Amino acid sequence: MSKQSVDTRNLCLMTGNANPELAKKISEHIEVDLCDALVSRFNNGETQVMISESIRGKDIFIIQPTSQPVNDNLMELLIMADACKRASAHSITAVVPYYAYARQDRKTRGREPISAKLVANLMAAAGMTRVITVDLHAGQIQGFFDIPVDHLAAAPVIATYFTQQKYEDEVVVVSPDLGGVTRARKLADYLNSSIAIIEKRRPRPGEAEVMSIIGDVKNKTAIMIDDIVDTAGSLCEGAKALQRLGAKKVIAACSHAVLSDPAVERINNSNIDELVITDTIPLPPEKQSPKIKVLSMAPSIGDVILHIQARRSVSQLFRDSAWS
Repeated sequence: MSKQSVDTRNLCLMTGNANPELAKKISEHIEVDLCDALVSRFNNGETQVMISESIRGKDIFIIQPTSQPVNDNLMELLIMADACKRASAHSITAVVPYYAYARQDRKTRGREPISAKLVANLMAAAGMTRVITVDLHAGQIQGFFDIPVDHLAAAPVIATYFTQQKYEDEVVVVSPDLGGVTRARKLADYLNSSIAIIEKRRPRPGEAEVMSIIGDVKNKTAIMIDDIVDTAGSLCEGAKALQRLGAKKVIAACSHAVLSDPAVERINNSNIDELVITDTIPLPPEKQSPKIKVLSMAPSIGDVILHIQARRSVSQLFRDSAWS
């Protein structure tokens, strides 16, 4: 869609402190300035929001992933939405590229919370009228919302990067667990490659043990694709197993690079040649590495914002990208 064909006079972009770099890229892509808003802290640690221009009747898009520090960024999002609602905004869309608490989407034992549903309730209660997010850990989380959810995939951006690379050996796309097979199959279809699956178990939370690998990886370039890399334990163990079974090169890719310590150290010391991530979560200087390649989701998110503002189909974007 041409930017000139969309009336953006009523569109207002706003950002908290979670990922202002991504917000700036989106702003530049759709050629709409960021709203003049201050999001800071009072002396006692409470979140302060001051919007310095009129937003009455405006369509607000708040760009705020709920990454670390999770609770601070979530509260900023909720308080910004409340401020916009009380300032008579026409609509409030939460652009949450990384949705926190998504891994707490069901009860696995007694007396556990379903925090992903709680966060959805909080967003709606704060005044959000729509949510844009990227690669939810579980797609059914969309059903936790009683407001529209536009669920984007980072895979087209990642796949485009890989198609531009010239690998000497045949490529195989690897799912790091049984739950990620659909994601791996879609990427494999895009790259016209075969797939393999790592079968693993988790003896304790945050730990993974590779049991076996289904598929042929010998003498191939293996691309492991996942939605989240947290401590990178599963990723590095999977890479070791792939190398043991004859993979010539191991590359990893993910949508959301949480990279909790000691993730970067593990990746640097592993046999992973490259980790391809997106900027849904900002990568601070202390976590940067020659092995880590960052791709931007700003054009994809910006195009979705323009389609919403123009009252046009968002699913058309997915069809246009040949990723449906």
